[in-house]
Amino acid sequence: MTGTADAARPKYPYFEEETSVDVVNARMGPDVDPRLREVMSVLVKHLHAAIKEIEPTHEEWLQGIKFLTDVGKMCSDWRQEFILLSDTLGVSMLVDAINHRRPNGATENTILGPFYVPEAPRYEHGANICLDGKGEPMVVRGRVLDTQGKPIAGALIDVWQTNDDGFYDVQQKDVQPDWNLRGVFTTDEKGEYWYRSVKPRYYPIPDDGPVGKMLAALGRHPNRAAHVHYIVSAPGYDPVITHIFAPDCRYLAEDAVFGVKDSLIADFTRVADPKKASEFGFEAPFWSVEWDFVLAPKSAGT
Repeated sequence: MTGTADAARPKYPYFEEETSVDVVNARMGPDVDPRLREVMSVLVKHLHAAIKEIEPTHEEWLQGIKFLTDVGKMCSDWRQEFILLSDTLGVSMLVDAINHRRPNGATENTILGPFYVPEAPRYEHGANICLDGKGEPMVVRGRVLDTQGKPIAGALIDVWQTNDDGFYDVQQKDVQPDWNLRGVFTTDEKGEYWYRSVKPRYYPIPDDGPVGKMLAALGRHPNRAAHVHYIVSAPGYDPVITHIFAPDCRYLAEDAVFGVKDSLIADFTRVADPKKASEFGFEAPFWSVEWDFVLAPKSAGT
């Protein structure tokens, strides 16, 4: 009788609303990768908790499935709608923050964004990376320091931004010059750098797909606060991927992808002196930005 009872007992518990998480997670086999087991267990736990709290109808659940299907259909070799979804829900910034916890005083990280292009041209100090002549002229000067305040010579500063129309060069291949508003600079023996560009302006993330429709339904706009991208690196230091933000941008407090951090809001000084403008090859007025990057030493094993 015992053998018959054992044979009739199911290998896994049957599904019930109250124990749904345990029932689903029990199906994982004994040889599952431990990290995969941890990740899936947590995802199932919180997904089921959300469903139990929301109590969606069948029609609402199918709408959700359709939305994710549309997000997948929008993806291509040059556009990743799922990353856009992650960005606009704040998940990308949260993952970035978790993976870049740095000591106090070190420059904070932000997301890389989809328009970074490696191997940008190397420039000498003072070069103007604006090749299309659009926008309000700007000079950026500063230093790269360690957390003790000592200059770091030979640090690389990889910079990129949109033009004054709000597009990156790779978005307008037949309109903008190649490598417009991109460049790599190297700090001198004092850790100093400087270059010329144009003041950044706000621009919308791609909003012609399902993520854009989601933002509209939520009463949210698609605009990114005006910023300049940087990757700053040096041997022996943790590289930083970051932005600096213009303080007068109307979207500073509501950046569409939550990229703004208080420590990354720069001072943009408007300079009207024609003599000073001529020193940089500008016509007055122009914008002046002084910005120091602070790199933390690499941790052991990184």
